[in-house]
Amino acid sequence: RMAAAPPSYCFVAFPPCSKDGLVVFGKNSARPRDEVQEVVYFAAADHEPGSKVECTYIEIEQVPKTHAVVLSRPSWLWGAEMGANEHGVCVANEAVVTREPASESEALLGMDLVRLGLERGATAKEALDVIVALLEEHGQGGNYYEDGSSCHTFQSAFLIVDRNEAWILETSGKYWAAEKITEGVKCICNQLSLTTKIDAEHPELRNYVKSQGWWNGDSDFNFSEVFSLADDHIACCSGRESLEKQGGDVSAQAMIDVLRDKDSGVCVDSESFLTTASIVSVLPQDPSFPCIHYFTGTPDPSRSIFKPFIFVDDVKLVPKVQSPSFGNEDPAKKIPRFQEKPDRRHELYKAHEWARSLLENDQDKGQKLMRIMLDLEKQGLEAMEDILSRTEILDPAEVVDLFYDCVDTELKFFK
Repeated sequence: RMAAAPPSYCFVAFPPCSKDGLVVFGKNSARPRDEVQEVVYFAAADHEPGSKVECTYIEIEQVPKTHAVVLSRPSWLWGAEMGANEHGVCVANEAVVTREPASESEALLGMDLVRLGLERGATAKEALDVIVALLEEHGQGGNYYEDGSSCHTFQSAFLIVDRNEAWILETSGKYWAAEKITEGVKCICNQLSLTTKIDAEHPELRNYVKSQGWWNGDSDFNFSEVFSLADDHIACCSGRESLEKQGGDVSAQAMIDVLRDKDSGVCVDSESFLTTASIVSVLPQDPSFPCIHYFTGTPDPSRSIFKPFIFVDDVKLVPKVQSPSFGNEDPAKKIPRFQEKPDRRHELYKAHEWARSLLENDQDKGQKLMRIMLDLEKQGLEAMEDILSRTEILDPAEVVDLFYDCVDTELKFFK
């Protein structure tokens, strides 16, 4: 049984640590090795009064309007590991273990809350408010993995970022605390990190921990100390130093390099877990420039290409990074759940499997392929830098099939 939370890493860098007035966000999503992540886009939508939305395990009230979102998600569930919305809000989650056992009864997953925050929040703070209100109303719980033999449950932490600020939100059951960040470099991983700087919290948080005998009310209230298992509370972030070393130059490329680093442990490739997908987002503090979101859609960022996506109306959909849909026949939707595992690989994932095996088994051909892949990625990064250095407003027609074309080119290389 995988009791340890999967070691994902999330980062944000603000000016002056980052380049040219850009906020840079990144996440490596560590998940069970064979799990497939897809990249999906949902347009903004209006919903009838009284309508419901079916999340991974439970149905909740829908809101009148949802924002357009682009998500990287394990393809069996409704929510997302990470993603962004049309207003330049990015959210990523971490599974964490606290001294309170996570609930096995089906409620909202941390991943559902990522998507709900993005669909309903036009700023980082709005997304935070959405997430904590839904936690209060519905709670969190249910299996984090597509596994019929065992229930793997966790509490959730979130990194919520927009063009101006970030919030680190950490939860245990329905209780939570959050810290606001507007400068420097921050990293969160699979354990609690908030200490005594708390900028927002559940109104009953301190009374609750006193009633549990976890805090006497006299000492400084330290969220991680109060909620962590005794031996768990250590500084976890190995990637932060490498970002801080960039000294004012954290760019999309610098974030990608950190996410690719296996030696630091940020790029996970272990017996149980693999970095199954990654994201890097660049959010210009000047709102006249577009936000750019790079997705791999494939496992192991050190052997994947980061491909850019920009929100515009009628953005071209990319079925080649979408997993097959099994509708109501999906074993994730039938009770008892997960009695079998369908093949969820999308077209890019299958083509990339070939590339991964070549990189592992044939040094010469592998190195040659990797050079081509990195060159392709570099073209995308340079084209995006060009967009961010212009004075004139971006013509949406120029980027409507940007992500589609990048995926298409990658597939042609693998073929």
